[in-house]
Amino acid sequence: MSKKVLIVGGVAGGASAAARLRRLDEDAQIVMFERDSYISFANCGLPYYIGDHIKDRSKLLVQTPEAMYKRFNIDVRIESEVIAVNPDNKTVTVRSKAKGEYEESYDALILSPGAKPIRPNLPGIQSTRIHTLRNIPDTDRIKARVTEENVKSAVVIGGGFIGVEMAENLRDIGLDVTLIEGGPQILAPFDSEMSSVLAKELEDHGVRLLFSQMVQSFEELNGEIETRMASGLSVKSEMVILAIGVSPDTSFLKDSGMEFGPRGHILINEYMETNLKDIYAVGDAVEVTDFVNGTKTAIPLAGPANKQGRIAADNVSGLRTPFKGSQGTSIIKVFGLTGAATGNNEKTLQRLGLPYHVTYVHPNSHAAYYPGATPLTIKLLFNDEGTVLGAQAVGFDGVDKRIDDIATTIRFRGTVSDLTELELAYAPPYSSAKDPVNMAGYTAENVLSGRTSVFVPKDLESRDLAATILVDVRSEIEHANGHIPDSLLIPVDDLRSRLGELDREKEIWVYCQVGLRGYTASRILQQKGYKVKNLTGGYKTYVMANYKPGTRKINDSEGILSTQAQIAAATEAKEAQPANVALEDQDLRIDARLDACGLCCPGPLIQLKIKMEGLKDGEVMHVIASDPGFYEDVQAWVKMSKNQLLDVKKNGDGMIEALLRKGAGQEVIPSSTSNAATSDVKKPEGSSMVVFSGDLDKAIASFIIANGAAASGKKVTMFFTFWGLNVIRRPDKVQVNKSMIGRMFGAMMPRGSRKLSMSKMNMMGIGAKMIRGVMKNSNISSLEELMQTALDQGVEIVACQMSMDVMGITREELIDGVKIGGVGYYLGKADESGINLFI
Repeated sequence: MSKKVLIVGGVAGGASAAARLRRLDEDAQIVMFERDSYISFANCGLPYYIGDHIKDRSKLLVQTPEAMYKRFNIDVRIESEVIAVNPDNKTVTVRSKAKGEYEESYDALILSPGAKPIRPNLPGIQSTRIHTLRNIPDTDRIKARVTEENVKSAVVIGGGFIGVEMAENLRDIGLDVTLIEGGPQILAPFDSEMSSVLAKELEDHGVRLLFSQMVQSFEELNGEIETRMASGLSVKSEMVILAIGVSPDTSFLKDSGMEFGPRGHILINEYMETNLKDIYAVGDAVEVTDFVNGTKTAIPLAGPANKQGRIAADNVSGLRTPFKGSQGTSIIKVFGLTGAATGNNEKTLQRLGLPYHVTYVHPNSHAAYYPGATPLTIKLLFNDEGTVLGAQAVGFDGVDKRIDDIATTIRFRGTVSDLTELELAYAPPYSSAKDPVNMAGYTAENVLSGRTSVFVPKDLESRDLAATILVDVRSEIEHANGHIPDSLLIPVDDLRSRLGELDREKEIWVYCQVGLRGYTASRILQQKGYKVKNLTGGYKTYVMANYKPGTRKINDSEGILSTQAQIAAATEAKEAQPANVALEDQDLRIDARLDACGLCCPGPLIQLKIKMEGLKDGEVMHVIASDPGFYEDVQAWVKMSKNQLLDVKKNGDGMIEALLRKGAGQEVIPSSTSNAATSDVKKPEGSSMVVFSGDLDKAIASFIIANGAAASGKKVTMFFTFWGLNVIRRPDKVQVNKSMIGRMFGAMMPRGSRKLSMSKMNMMGIGAKMIRGVMKNSNISSLEELMQTALDQGVEIVACQMSMDVMGITREELIDGVKIGGVGYYLGKADESGINLFI
């Protein structure tokens, strides 16, 4: 007697289960229910159809009901929703567009209902201008809106895979796009410093990013929809894409006796069996085992769903095939960049309390001497035994195969030593003799063997300045072009002759550009008897870790992002020049050319400096480089070298092109950000102030000025020293070890802004209360509100390390968001400022 198998859900897991089942059992009666009109469609390709990368809509339809029946003899019933499961009598209840409501019996049941987009119950959420993206009809509605209605602007809410892909594709077809994310970063599978590279790529292509913003409501106004946030900001657009996550679509199972996990996912064993006899479940609706750490999790990805569907069919047929868990291997394209991840990230390992090590490498995608080599970044996580726990990679080329190599190693419980021994295909156009995966393994082995001790950028926040020395072992030109504050420059080639400048009683923290010279320096110092640590991944990793989104200005007086006039101007400028046009094609005489492709920093800058020295004043050079950091480096270099930057741009293939004129002593703003024809000297636009006073009225004045300057688009740095440190102290008492003098100062000084007194007419505290009362009655923000607003606007608040030492104040006693720096750091900021104040 043939077995009757019902399958609920006709996409990914369901379709895979049906095809596998037929191949295993020609006589089985297979019925597949799909509540929508389409089965087995390419849901991962939907954003790319909207963005015109996929031109033909029919390409999204992998299978049709007719084709499934003809090839596999499967009874596919579309527009048929299973609304209940009755395990006692082994039937399901179906609501069909063609047949109405009826019962269907089964011998085995495979559930693949998937997950549905989360749509929170917010005011205005029912607007027809708000869309989610799950299926073909959703896609058709969005596509019609951007083509037939010719919308010009969109807000994307949610920075996951769908949100980022939609932001990219809507931007690709010319829309003005703002992406709002409730957390501090996009793309949760990546750690923040890795996702920052992808976030920057979004910003570089004109997508505005708003992080840590919670959407509160929506309202339709004059043909637009306004998205309002809890912070007070609001954004007007013509449409909204809601992509804040998914939840398992399992409400039809609520009375079945099915067991669910804490977030509503179906619980299964390793054979995809539920707690109900002869019922299996697969895909986005199930809770699976994390392959790396063994805990339960949910991983809504197409790859695992398809594998689970196949395994469920095996077990229905009696093969007893286990599903060993998922490691969440994923990949995403963000304009020219690719990001990929596998296994656990740092956030997961920290949450579970699992010990781990981390290293970064920044190798080229293939041999540097072969044209087209571009850098990529690999982050590797591993434990004390060397077992690989996870990896993330970002770059323009070769990211996919590197993450797949590491994913395979994880699947076989491999170690970092296995990575060093992998024999991977090599020829100059494809890789290097030491593949980037091998390089990641080498650096990890060095850590485990004790040949080097590393630190990461976050460790700089808690570095003991009295017990350590931070040393930059790069070249002078690199150091001048950007360095970690308070670091001493000793190039690695000069290190042996300058050992006398280093205190043997202190631990030496070294860094270079990508970690290699730092490793060399650490080996020299370690063998000379010094205690030493190297910044893994170097200054490049430090820059990644300190990236802050928000390069697009916000009109804070209205709480609305850039005006439609600005949007139109930006679009017109973009359309005026063909995509990826080479800079040398412009109507400008080129006197010299430099191909710096394949060179890692500082190579491009050094070659540029040498080449420019050979030019006459007024002559023009065209330079092309593959190092992504060259985009910012060349802009900083012209300021120091008194040359002129005519234009700089990023090409779609990851190459950076720049036009420079020798001499001229001024910088011309690149045409990518403003009119390249301008000849006005760019004046310092920042504002800086030293806050020496701890008086309430002066603190209020300083933050009013800071907020006003920040609101006008200026970069503001506030340097708090001596009594001014009391303004940024925490109000609560913090338990820290202090000297007797430090404890005395702490007892005498006001703890936090609410304890500050007036400079005049304090009257034993009455004056301070009076001024606060007047401010409240006049609806003027309090000092504490002004401080938070300043932080939200990106005002840099710096505490003077020397003053902290003198006053006995520790980092733990300061409010969140404060940076520790020295007078050198302040002077650097002051040099970039047009306004300097002492309060």
